[in-house]
Amino acid sequence: MEGLGGSSTETPISKKFHEFSRIYQYYLDKTTPHAIPRWVGTGILALIYASRVYFVEGFYVITYALGIYILNLLIGFLSPLVDPEVEVSDGPVLPTKGSDEFKPFIRRLPEFKFWHSITKAFCIAFVMTFFSVFDVPVFWPILLCYWIVLFVLTMKRQIGHMIKHRYVPFNVGKQKYGGKKSGAPTSGSRAD
Repeated sequence: MEGLGGSSTETPISKKFHEFSRIYQYYLDKTTPHAIPRWVGTGILALIYASRVYFVEGFYVITYALGIYILNLLIGFLSPLVDPEVEVSDGPVLPTKGSDEFKPFIRRLPEFKFWHSITKAFCIAFVMTFFSVFDVPVFWPILLCYWIVLFVLTMKRQIGHMIKHRYVPFNVGKQKYGGKKSGAPTSGSRAD
């Protein structure tokens, strides 16, 4: 019977690719708990990309496409997994009234995937700046103005959605609850 034996139909290229993807996933998994160093690394990568575009004085279309892609990722990062206006879910949803039970905010795009996608996008855009075919001549101030207008309109709509459904996608400003605190006086002190 064919297929039951130990012979493998994998080519040497597919074996190397599989080995590379396993190593890549291993190191990716090791970075998961280290959010601040990950974002610092991505910030440094963004500065390297920005300085490359600045000194080469080109590749503005790539930068514009990168900005649109990051804006799209940001919308997913700020949006709840289940939009109460569109979908009905059996799982946790956002409370719509003050009397509703608290449900935790679950993002449509988790932070790790958000970071990973942005980092890959910067790497791809950086590599593209070494190929002159991607250096399309454009008047960059128009692209910048259009991106700013798009960003403002998109964020206005997203912030309106957050206000309407009363959710905050960040931990900043949220009430924190501590453990049980003993209110009883210690044995050496008496309140007379």
